[in-house]
Amino acid sequence: MESIIAVFIPIIMILIIGLGFVTFIYYRSRERQMLIEKGLSADEIKQFFEKKRDYFILFKIGIISIFFGIGLGLGMILGAGSGGEREIWMPSSIFIFTGLGFVVANILGNKMRKQYKIDEA
Repeated sequence: MESIIAVFIPIIMILIIGLGFVTFIYYRSRERQMLIEKGLSADEIKQFFEKKRDYFILFKIGIISIFFGIGLGLGMILGAGSGGEREIWMPSSIFIFTGLGFVVANILGNKMRKQYKIDEA
């Protein structure tokens, strides 16, 4: 029974990834068709699809990674006393500190965006 499941795991994974790509391409095509149906000019469509850069994305990822590491370390330290508590402290501290990392990264990113006067359009 386990060997049958082991055979289907990569097949299902490839199908799910392929389905994700097909869905992405389909909805991107539908979006463009809807813009053409609205009667937008080529320049307006091009301006609509210009990618807005987040200049501080690596800064934000770094902050989130630091908080994730703090949560992981704190969960290991607090759960080191007994084996049963580790199952509680580890995931909770990881989620709490990663959430705090997202909040701090967002606040600092917005503050830096205002400081360097970067448009957010």
